[in-house]
Parts: sequence; C-alpha cells; structure tokens
Amino acid sequence: MTNSGEIRSTILVGEDDAEIRDYLKVMLSCRGYNIQPAADGEEVLRYLLTGLPVAAILLDIIMPNKDGFETLQEIRQINADVPVIMLSGLSSPMNVVQAIKNGATDFLAKPVDHEDLVRAIERAAHVEGSEFNPSPNAGGEMFFGNHPAMHELKACLPKVARSDVPVLIQGETGTGKEVLARQLHAMSTRACRPFVKLNCAAVPSDLMESELFGYERGAFTGAFERKLGLFELADGGTILLDEIGDMDVRLQAKFLQVLQDHEFRRLGGKSSVRVHVRVIAATHQNLQEAIRNNKFREDLFYRLNVFTLNLPPLRERQDDILSITEFLIQKHSSRQATPLSLTPRLKDALLAFHWPGNIRQLENIVRKLMVIREPEAIVNELDALASSGKIQLAPRADHALAISLPRKKVTNDPASRLEGAMLAKEQTEVDAILDALQSTRWNRKQAAQRLNIEYKSLLYKMKKLSIEERATKISLPA
Repeated sequence: MTNSGEIRSTILVGEDDAEIRDYLKVMLSCRGYNIQPAADGEEVLRYLLTGLPVAAILLDIIMPNKDGFETLQEIRQINADVPVIMLSGLSSPMNVVQAIKNGATDFLAKPVDHEDLVRAIERAAHVEGSEFNPSPNAGGEMFFGNHPAMHELKACLPKVARSDVPVLIQGETGTGKEVLARQLHAMSTRACRPFVKLNCAAVPSDLMESELFGYERGAFTGAFERKLGLFELADGGTILLDEIGDMDVRLQAKFLQVLQDHEFRRLGGKSSVRVHVRVIAATHQNLQEAIRNNKFREDLFYRLNVFTLNLPPLRERQDDILSITEFLIQKHSSRQATPLSLTPRLKDALLAFHWPGNIRQLENIVRKLMVIREPEAIVNELDALASSGKIQLAPRADHALAISLPRKKVTNDPASRLEGAMLAKEQTEVDAILDALQSTRWNRKQAAQRLNIEYKSLLYKMKKLSIEERATKISLPA
C-alpha cells in the first residue's frame, strides 16, 4: 500500500480489445498518466497483487477468462479503495446497477468520450495538487465570457442550483445546454448523487417509456428480467431530458404525472415506485409553437417552465469568440504539446464566421486545429464553409463522398471467396448509408427513416463500419 501523500499516476486498463486498449493508452498518456495495459481480468489481478500503486482501474465488462464483474469482486478483496471505472458497450441500466452494487466507482458507455473519461478519472482519483486535478474552468464547467445574457445567467445560477424546482434550458444546438445542466447539478445539494441523461431525440418512441420507467419481468416478449428505468437510477440526483421537444406526446402525460406525484409504475408493474429526482429539460425547439401544433402538452410546459435559462447563440457573442477559442485550445492541449497561438488571419476568420453549429462547431474546429496545427488550413476551411452556405462540418450533400473498405486479393480459395463476398456486402451497406446521410445532410434520424431501419440500428451500423471516422479523415484538408 502507498501512503496517502504519494501521487499515484498509473492507470490500469483491463480491456481485451487491442485497438481500444491502444486508443485508451494514447489518449491517457497525452494527459500525463502512465498506462499499464491488461488483456483480461487475470492480468489485472496479477498486477494488483504486485503492490505497485494504481490511481484508477478501467475495466471492460466482457473479457475472456474472467469477466469484468467477477474481476471487480476480486479487486475489492485485494483493494477496497482503488477507483474502478467500468466500460461497456452494453450500457443497460441493469449493467450500471450491477456494476455499482459490486463496488464500481463509475460506469461509462462505449464508445468512450475523451472528456467524459478524463473527468471520470479525475473525479474518482482525487489527485490533489497535481496536473490531474481540474481547474475551476476545466472539464464540464461553463465558459461565461462577457455577453450580458451570460452575465445574468452566471449571477442567477447559484440560486437556481440550490433550488429543487424543474429547470428548462433553451438554446440552439451546440450552445452548451448539457454543460449548463451538469454545472447546475454540480452546484446543487445533489452533487454527490447521480446525474443521468437521456436524449429524447435519440431513443425511438416505442422504447422511451421502458428507458425512463423500466419494466417488470414478463411485461412483454423479451422482458426476461426486471429492468430499472432512468428515473430510479437518478433517485436522489438529477435527470437531464435533452431535446424534450421530441418526446412523444402520448408519453408526456405519464412524465407529467411523475413531475407532480414523484411516483410511477414500471411497465407491467402493479405497485408504485416513489423517487425524488430533480428534472432538468433542454430543447432547441420553440415549445410554445409545438403547443400550438399539438405536439407538446401545455400543462407539461408550465410544469417545466418554473425557471427558464436561455443560452444565446455564438454569433450573438461576438466579443467572446476569441476568448472561448483560447479556452478550448487550453482545454484540449496536453502539457507536452507546443503552445499554439492564433494568427491574425485565423482570428479574423473566426470572428467573420457565422457559427451555425455554435460552440460545438467551434470546439470541433479547435480540435482539428490541435491535430493538424496549421492555422491557414483552418482559415481556408472556414472560408469554404462560409462561401458554400452549408451549415454543417459533416461531409456536404453537394460533394459525393465515397468510402472504400480495405480490399484483399480474392483467390479461388473458398475462404477467400467468402471473405470477398462479405466485404462486398459491407461495401454495399456503406454506400447505402452514405447516400441516405448525404441526402438528409447527415440527419441520422431522417436517414434511418429513409433506410427503413430503427435509429439505433443505424447508429450501430455506422459505428461497426466506422463511417463517421472514415468520413472525417476524408474531409480533413490535405
């Protein structure tokens, strides 16, 4: 065991997928951590038994020899205090509950977001006085800047955070609604309790009720065991319902009942479940217009609209653009990297651009700048985007984009012919998905409808075929 004053900077990564293991190693090494890779649970346990200090353990659930849950139980017998963050592509509420019950410190769904992982490690490891301890503006805190609306927002935030009433956050896509919601939670008396998020636009309407409220065993075909909903998982904490305007109007009535009575029934359940959850809702839509079109309940709107926080679009925060850019550069810079400064031409281009994607779009540009480190290439990209009139950084519909999967020479060998046939099938899928995405300007929900498949199925196929990653590489300036 190490003494409490020693700074431990080794992260033990238990992951059987070599590509994911390498990705985590590169990503965390850039933050100054020493990485100790382990291909399965047995290797994780062997390293722990050496007695060498470990700041945190990243542990995949599905691994050979010993799965993540079994490994976690044995870790707790060896070391009851070391932070363990579980990783899994199967991020069902049941998995989350089982992980926490077995002693996990945190749970992250794959694919793991870079910033979410770093925040989880820093939160779990509590390394004080070191480079891993986040600064006041690090991680998910809001950058307020000098805009009058942001000053007003900053002034009222502590009072709103301390209250328990529902909050409605309005603003265009990419203005930082989720970041603001997380800061409200962090400043509240519920900060040590769960923060749970659901994007209402990303979940099919027929699955939304079971995601929110859970179900009992046998409630429907395929319900082999009880599943806890997000409201139960957030009990005592905060739930963020992102894009609340996309919630099916039929489900809004049950949601309204939960807001009023703080209780609900799981699907197929007979008894009521009582919860104490603070609700934060966010939307880019005009809910009053949705009420007029009978797409949103008026009584639900007034129940949510106790406090409304409005985030102005980036184009209205002209004086903040450069300071936000500097903040994002600092956020995405490692200590080993050469400092990057903005050239006069890049500053002019940043100020002249309209930023339809707001801070999210600016952050994407900054991250690209941190990779290529060529300010002039970013200037040219912004000029091209402005002149084209297109509002997305994703590949544009007026430029055909073709992604070719790696090809191998096909011989007369049966195994080779089978592999060739499978590659041809995958290429056909890639082409069809790309056509649908480009025709909808990369609106995944509309693309799924055009392909006549479920939204989640499209996301799975895009991830499996690495479509976004390949498209991003193709769209990078040469």
